[in-house]
Amino acid sequence: MRWPWILMAAVCVLLVLVAHYMFQVWLYMAPCEQCVYIRFGFLVMAIGGLLCAINPKNLILKVLGYVFAFAGAIYGLKCSVKLAAIHHAIHSDDPTAMFGMQGCSTAPHYPFDLPLAQWAPDWFKPTGDCGYDLAVVPDGVQLSSLQQWFIDMYNSSDSWYLIPKWKFLSMAQCCELAFGFMFLVLVIMAVCFVWKRFIRKAA
Repeated sequence: MRWPWILMAAVCVLLVLVAHYMFQVWLYMAPCEQCVYIRFGFLVMAIGGLLCAINPKNLILKVLGYVFAFAGAIYGLKCSVKLAAIHHAIHSDDPTAMFGMQGCSTAPHYPFDLPLAQWAPDWFKPTGDCGYDLAVVPDGVQLSSLQQWFIDMYNSSDSWYLIPKWKFLSMAQCCELAFGFMFLVLVIMAVCFVWKRFIRKAA
């Protein structure tokens, strides 16, 4: 079946587009180091989905697709967990919460030394600080009423939350859930694939 792979790729690409165009460009929320790594993870998963969607019956493409999808999910989940820990420490009332916590860098290091920050700096170069999701509007920028409403809503909660009023689910936690859910679905699909392709045939 192609549709699960196409759906996974579409969702991953959509999340990256929303992060870039809505939050970074429109709402002036600068991405941090872990944010751009998370984008990379989603796009690697999307590549895996597209590889499998080309021809789901082709074993080589299927295996390559699973490799990319699992690699992207694991990488993205790892970065999301790290970002969630930094976010929690920064917004904690405990003054020692940041002790031993490694901060973010403005010089990202992608797998295989891919120079993504040079190839597409708007998308993959970190310009913000980890754990701070506030909108920073440049001087002289005229905001629309809708932009101002969104910015005030997020900034009033001192960070980005799925439901800002209740400070429910930070951006990092939402990414954890997204990667975790997709990883679980991938495991189920991989088990079914191995069962149908190899075990059942051999029985």
